[in-house]
Amino acid sequence: MEKLQYQGHLHTLQKELMGDYYAELTASANGSGLPAAYLLIGGNPVEILRAFDILPVFPEVNALQLAVRKQSLPFIQAAEFMGYSSDNCAYVKADIGMYFGGRTTPFATIPEPSLLLCNYVGCNVYLDWFEHLADYSRRPIFQLDIPFIRTASGKPSKDDIAYVTTQLHRLIEQCEEITGRKLDQDRLREAVRLSSETGALWSKIKHLTKAHPAPYDAYFDSVTMMAPLYCLRGTQAGLDFFETAYAELQEKANAGIGALSEERFRYVIEGPPPWPHLRTFRDMFSRWSAIAVASTYSTVGGLWEFGFTHDPDSPIESIARHLLEWNLTNRNFLQRYDQIGRYIEEWDAHALVIHSVKSCRLFSAGQGDMREYFTKRGIPTLLVESDLEDPRYFSEAQMRNRIDAFFESLEHRSTQGQSVTV
Repeated sequence: MEKLQYQGHLHTLQKELMGDYYAELTASANGSGLPAAYLLIGGNPVEILRAFDILPVFPEVNALQLAVRKQSLPFIQAAEFMGYSSDNCAYVKADIGMYFGGRTTPFATIPEPSLLLCNYVGCNVYLDWFEHLADYSRRPIFQLDIPFIRTASGKPSKDDIAYVTTQLHRLIEQCEEITGRKLDQDRLREAVRLSSETGALWSKIKHLTKAHPAPYDAYFDSVTMMAPLYCLRGTQAGLDFFETAYAELQEKANAGIGALSEERFRYVIEGPPPWPHLRTFRDMFSRWSAIAVASTYSTVGGLWEFGFTHDPDSPIESIARHLLEWNLTNRNFLQRYDQIGRYIEEWDAHALVIHSVKSCRLFSAGQGDMREYFTKRGIPTLLVESDLEDPRYFSEAQMRNRIDAFFESLEHRSTQGQSVTV
């Protein structure tokens, strides 16, 4: 089997940018930097923090960084020793264990929060997680409540938008209290403008995988771009990264250069990756010359490819719309089905892969029904299970057998027009 090299220029650039980001966090932890606020990826108002020079800290990102470096298990076990259940979200346990381990990681020292900003979108575990952190740190918490979409149109109501914008104004007051200065409207509009331009470039990048062959993998390579998208959104450095990324990937698409030397299967994938075994998991697909052309996980923080853009002329309302409507984690099942269906059709995919995560109820609940839904519509569908953070729940041999069986069946049955389910 061909030995594939996955790390290129964009990966190196991302490492440099994220190194700078984590250096800022370490400076804050050492008392020589900016104040920090903890918040969540799933649709967030980071532009407001940027306007106040408050550093965004994402416990989810810190947890996955630990997992990628195969450092998560001791922190998970430390949290379990404290009394956290084995079935609890492994992100939570890794983060809590790290917090009580001195907030020191192989990549940074994580600062204490000046504010815990729980942008509740989709998962009630977030509420408990941030309440625990507030209790442990004795720092203020702001619960930003985002209603689910309940209208037949799938759009937020005027009352929902007003409800969230009112909360955002209260958040601004909280930030003013922490920093001792009033909101600079021009700085907020500038942060929103940078987010708007960054989101537009990310949308263009997402559409490049419609090309045959796809110039990058929309799951395994997207995670390289997701870190700057979320941690650096609203900054010039983040925008510069995406200008470079788009130019490079557009050039590959124009030249007909694919991410794999041969592209035989195109699939859409649902669910977060198994971070402790990311390379192994990727190899299980690339050995079949299979590439992800779209992924739901790459939309947990924003769904730009279907038309959303931040509006610097109406910054607070556009942030509210982002929180309410334009991120995967606040979408109901029918909206998630529609999203996946659009990917399969518009990105010309052959199959759907569902990676069910043991400790993440937000993604995993209902995925069995999801498999049945698409199978009945003739979409070959594979469901596999492990975990996004805990390495104990990954069985390489079992996973490889299921993936191999799926692609063998897909290879033999696709010419006969039969569906495949594993």
